[in-house]
Amino acid sequence: MMRFFQRLGKSLMLPVACLPVGGILMGIGYWIDPSGWGANNLLALLLIKAGGILIDNMAILFALGVAIGMSKDQEGTSALAAIISWLTVQTMLGVGVVQLIMGVEADQVPAAFSKINNQFIGILCGLIAAFCYNKFHKINMPDFLGFFAGRRFVPIMTVLITLVACIPLYFVWPIVYSFLVMVGETILNLGPIGAGIYGFLNRLLIPIGMHHALNSVFWFDVANINDIGKFWGTMDGGVMGQTGMYQAGFFPVMMFGLPGAALAMYHTAKTKKKKIAGGILLSAALCAFFTGVTEPLEFSFMFLAPGLYIAHAVLTGLSVGIVAALPIRAGFQFSAGFVDWFLSFNAPFAMNPLLLLPIGVVFFGIYYVVFRFMITKFDLKTPGREDDDTAAEMNIDIGNSDYAAMAQVILEGLGGAGNITSVDNCITRLRLEVKDRLLVDEKKIKSSGAAGVIRPGKTSVQVIIGPKVQFVADEFKKLVK
Repeated sequence: MMRFFQRLGKSLMLPVACLPVGGILMGIGYWIDPSGWGANNLLALLLIKAGGILIDNMAILFALGVAIGMSKDQEGTSALAAIISWLTVQTMLGVGVVQLIMGVEADQVPAAFSKINNQFIGILCGLIAAFCYNKFHKINMPDFLGFFAGRRFVPIMTVLITLVACIPLYFVWPIVYSFLVMVGETILNLGPIGAGIYGFLNRLLIPIGMHHALNSVFWFDVANINDIGKFWGTMDGGVMGQTGMYQAGFFPVMMFGLPGAALAMYHTAKTKKKKIAGGILLSAALCAFFTGVTEPLEFSFMFLAPGLYIAHAVLTGLSVGIVAALPIRAGFQFSAGFVDWFLSFNAPFAMNPLLLLPIGVVFFGIYYVVFRFMITKFDLKTPGREDDDTAAEMNIDIGNSDYAAMAQVILEGLGGAGNITSVDNCITRLRLEVKDRLLVDEKKIKSSGAAGVIRPGKTSVQVIIGPKVQFVADEFKKLVK
């Protein structure tokens, strides 16, 4: 089950990675025409609408991403099946068909069916498509039906299975929708306190990859909150001073708080390990500041010092709650880094984004003090404070030409190619399945320069690499083959 959720989380990162492009286009468009939002300038209109295409169709992108990511060999047929599944659900559970089934007027159809084009349904369609591909893409048929054998059979089964899935969805989806709306409205009605609770849960769920499900409720259109879409003006219903409250408070944490934590970990590292720890922490801190990608830094202490991670989740909740209580709003398309902060200045519902800077400086200090105190007080084994003496072995320079060397060391630490059963990667992690967990040598793996190693299951191993994981993964796959 854990492996399933890990793969699902990785699959969702594929469509989420599309968002920076939309953010850049829309941010430039709003800078050109901050008052008319494209009404006063043709170039601004083109940029804003082009960027909005990604946000408005995120559910379809989720279906495609999940189908590709969850299929055995990431073959394009799974993506075609996802589109077919998506179109089937949108038709069979759309207001028009449900109206005929219920025998009522369109305005009497439950509101849930007008919101069937959401990320939750997108993920479900992606899972159906991936299941059909994995199950049927090698199926044999009699000679007279040979044309429909193999991959051509996948779309056929996708339609049939999706139709079957629509039956329980007809009854279950209104209940699920009502529950999501209730959760969203409950937190929404709590104002800044609710925003703080959301911020806390957002970080707390990252280790198991389920923060995406929570985010879809508040950032997208699952429960009609759609904080991202409304903030950027791609969806109606935004409220000045309210829209953006589930985004703005993340900027002080990702741009300042986590870099402050990285500095604390560097200052408390053992003298002989400062250079190695500094290289890891500096690159991770810069990644968090500029792009808002925090996994390389968070995973560097998440499992080494879980108490620190809980403190990080609490501080994130405080930041989100405090900023939500102030007349400050900023938003993002990808994550709460410098690039998105800068580009959101002229978004329709931006408010005093520059005030996030002094708040960020305060959180930099808070994170530094809290992390340094907890590390020294409880002797937490953060990067550079491990009890082992393998610092001399951690000397691989991860330059543009050393990915192969890093992959080789990681493979040796995993027990060799014969011990590997599955290789995959997400935006920051090399995800692997091994035959014999006892052959895994974490010290050897860390000697490659990896930020950390986590073992979420008996045969599952994740190696934290950072944003350049794709290059290492490519070299690793060559070695395994």
